[in-house]
Amino acid sequence: MAKRVAVIGAGVSGLSSIKCCLDENLEPTCFERSDDFGGLWKFTEDSKDGMTRVYRTLVTNVCKEMSCYSDFPFQEDYPNFMRHEKFWDYLQEFVERFD
Repeated sequence: MAKRVAVIGAGVSGLSSIKCCLDENLEPTCFERSDDFGGLWKFTEDSKDGMTRVYRTLVTNVCKEMSCYSDFPFQEDYPNFMRHEKFWDYLQEFVERFD
């Protein structure tokens, strides 16, 4: 029987924690207060839960090589510094790739 692990939040850190748990044959349960993953990177027009998130015109100030997961690099055609929508696409790709 696998050990059960609680992961708080499905943001960037929570997603990588879930993947690490699965890699180690642990059974993660993620507790996320919103109805989607992405944490602060999930853009919304208004904040119903009081959380501050990315803003409409945000562009990352960290290059893609330094902000990707070590086992899941950005696609070559992604810009070096990207808008929040492109980073959100990357998180969706990560979730789909590692289920």
